[in-house]
Amino acid sequence: MRLFFLRHGKTEWNLESRYQGAGGDSPLLPESYAEIKQAGAYLNQFKFAHIYASPIKRARDTANTVRQYLPGKPQLSLLSRLEEFHLGKMEGMLFKEAQTRFPEEFDAFRNAPADYRPVEIGGESFQQLIDRMTPAIKTIVKDYPHDQDNVLIVSHGAALNAEINALLGTPLAHLRDRGGLSNTSTTILETHDLGAHFDLVAWNKTDYLKRKLDATDTI
Repeated sequence: MRLFFLRHGKTEWNLESRYQGAGGDSPLLPESYAEIKQAGAYLNQFKFAHIYASPIKRARDTANTVRQYLPGKPQLSLLSRLEEFHLGKMEGMLFKEAQTRFPEEFDAFRNAPADYRPVEIGGESFQQLIDRMTPAIKTIVKDYPHDQDNVLIVSHGAALNAEINALLGTPLAHLRDRGGLSNTSTTILETHDLGAHFDLVAWNKTDYLKRKLDATDTI
């Protein structure tokens, strides 16, 4: 079966280069709805057995919107385990402000996941995030065991980046090696053994979007 991971559409805080974790939210940009439709046009070629999404509004709105363009409008379920990182004191900060106030945490979160120690900021580590997301993914896979099953999972950039790489067996220190995930991007994994192993089919697919992406699109 295949898992299609869709990052939510671009938000106001994404545009402002502001940290937006599980404890913060900002609206999708008006133009993001057109881009979610473009993602839907691409995903329309696949039949999905189910959609799962983070309950945070930006992901929920993305899931509800893209659902309108999918064959049969698959059932949508919200799972709190699919939420974004809990970022503690960095929540809502501009990147440059966080870099000044919490330089070690800022650098490790972006560049050295195995060294990220968010105790001072009251955040969630990479291992903690993986430990909460992986059981949800494993349950989804077991619920849809057939080769023809496709499931769409709508979540967040940093969380998806960490979890997808973990599912692929990537060590913590190398979770960022593949680069970031862009707003409204699709990443596809495939498994033939009920989630014991995953293969990467596509990473950060954005060729269906009708604009040139910039640095504020990717995390």
